[in-house]
Amino acid sequence: MNKQIFNLIAIIFTVISFHSIANTEVTAESSQTAQTQLVIDINNAKPKDLVTLKGVGMKKAQAIISYRQTNGPFVSIEDLLKVQGIGKHVLAENKNRLKLK
Repeated sequence: MNKQIFNLIAIIFTVISFHSIANTEVTAESSQTAQTQLVIDINNAKPKDLVTLKGVGMKKAQAIISYRQTNGPFVSIEDLLKVQGIGKHVLAENKNRLKLK
């Protein structure tokens, strides 16, 4: 009897653990999807926002901010092409997520 109870408890624990892991994965995917859909104002964006763009890591995010600090606010989205490391492909991949304030 004790072995049956132990086995039942082990099964219940396994099911609960699996359910918890599955929910964590869904939450992480939902968070990532929401993050990739975030519209970013390139004149005020912080590095943590810029790195959510496709093809933009911390180095390119810092380059965008440095360009903005040196040259003033971007006048158009296409001005991003003036930033070293930002090419036409990166701009095209993210154009629908970028705005100017």
